[in-house]
Amino acid sequence: MQKDLNDNFFNSQQAILDLLQKNKLVADLVHKQDMPHHDLVELLVRKQNMAQLQQILNHLPPAEIIQILEELPPEDQLLIWEQLDDDHKQPILLNAPIPVLQILGKQDLKTAKSRVKAFDLQEGRLHEILINTTQDLLEAKPIWIDLVAPTFEDRLWVGDIFGIEFPDPDKLNDLESSARFYVEENGEIHLHSDFLLDKEDVSHNVVVAFILYQDILFSIRKEELPIFRLQRLRALSQPNYVSGSMDMLLDLYAANAEYSADALEDVYMALEFVGNHVLSKQISDEVAARILIDIANEEDLNGRIRRNVMDTRRAVSFLIRGKFLGKDQLEYSQQILRDIESLDGHTAFLFDKINFLMDAAVGFININQNKVVKRLTTVSVVFLPLNVLAGIGGMSEFSMMTHRIPWPVSYSIFTLGLVIIGWLTFTILGFLENRERGKSGKR
Repeated sequence: MQKDLNDNFFNSQQAILDLLQKNKLVADLVHKQDMPHHDLVELLVRKQNMAQLQQILNHLPPAEIIQILEELPPEDQLLIWEQLDDDHKQPILLNAPIPVLQILGKQDLKTAKSRVKAFDLQEGRLHEILINTTQDLLEAKPIWIDLVAPTFEDRLWVGDIFGIEFPDPDKLNDLESSARFYVEENGEIHLHSDFLLDKEDVSHNVVVAFILYQDILFSIRKEELPIFRLQRLRALSQPNYVSGSMDMLLDLYAANAEYSADALEDVYMALEFVGNHVLSKQISDEVAARILIDIANEEDLNGRIRRNVMDTRRAVSFLIRGKFLGKDQLEYSQQILRDIESLDGHTAFLFDKINFLMDAAVGFININQNKVVKRLTTVSVVFLPLNVLAGIGGMSEFSMMTHRIPWPVSYSIFTLGLVIIGWLTFTILGFLENRERGKSGKR
C-alpha cells in the first residue's frame, strides 16, 4: 500500500515537472521563431498546460504539494501557487517550511500593495508606508492598516505579523447584530459597522470590520469607499488631524455621519424634483410610472441611510460604554451622536414625504383610470337606447308597419332617428355633468 502511494506521488511529481518544462520550452520556441500570432499561440498552449497542472494539483494532498514546492526553484513555486485553490492554500501556508513561505510571502506582498495600506504619523500628518517585503511591515510603527478586498494570504501574512486573526470580508454580513461589537481576551476590540456607498446607478451598504489592537487600527472591507479616501486625504494634508488609532476610528465614524447627511441632501433634491411633477395639473400614466420608480429608489436610499446612521450610533455608544475613550474623544463622540440624532429626524420626515408623494402619484393614476371608465360609461349610455331601437327595427313588425313605404326611405328615416336620439342623449348627459360641476363649484 505504501509503495502504491509512493508511486502515485512520484508519478504526479514527474507529471508536474514535465508540464513546467514543457511550458518553458514552448515559450522559448515561440519567441525564437518568427511566426505570426506567436502571442496567441503561446497563450493557448499556456492555458492548456495550466489546466492540466490544476487538474493534477487538485487531486494531491497539501503535504505532497509542499514536498514538490521544496524541490522547485522560486519561479516555479510561484507558478504552482497561482494554480492552487483556497482549500489547498490554507493548509500549505500553515505547514510549509520557512524558505517556501518567504518566497510566497514576498510575492503576496508585492501583488497586495494596492490591497494592504499602512499609515503612520510623521510630524502630525498621516503618512503612507511603502510595503514591499514582510520586513517593511515588521519595522514600521503604523497607527492604521487598511485592507481592501484582501485575499486569504493577505489576511494570514498581516495577521501573523501582529498576532491577530482577520475575518473574511465575504462573510461579514453573516454575523448577527448582537455579535458585531465585542472585546477579545487579549484586548482586541472588534467592531463591524455599515458604511454607505452612494452611487448613481445603485446604492448599498458595505460592512467594514475594525480591529483595535496595540494602538493600531485595522480595517477590512470588500471594496473601496469614498469615506476612507476622504479621511486619508484630510489626515495627509492637515497636521494634527489625528493623534492615534482611536482618533482615526472616530473620524471615520464622523465622516460616515457626514456622508449620510450629504446623501440625505441628494434625497431632498430628488424628491423636490419628483414633487414638482406630482403637484402639476395633469400627468400621464407613463410619467406617473416613472415617478413611482424614482420614489421607490429614494425610499430605498433613505432606508439605507437610516440603517447606516443607526449602526454608527451603536458603534460609538459601544466605545463610550466600554470606557475606551479619553476625555477629548468622549466629547467628540458625543458630538457624533448629536449629529446622528439630527439625521434621524430628517429620515423620518423624508419617509412621510415619500409616502405623501407615493399616494399622490397613485391618486393621479386612479384619476386617469376613472376618466377612461367615464368615457366608456358615456358611450354605453349613449348607445343603450340606440340598441333598443335597433332591436325593434330588426323585428318583423317594423316591416309590416312600413310595407307601404319604400324600404330605402323607411330605413333612412329610421337611421336618422337613431342619430337624433343619440345626439339628444349625449347632450342631456353633458348638461347634467355641467350642472353637477356648477353645484360643486358653489360649495
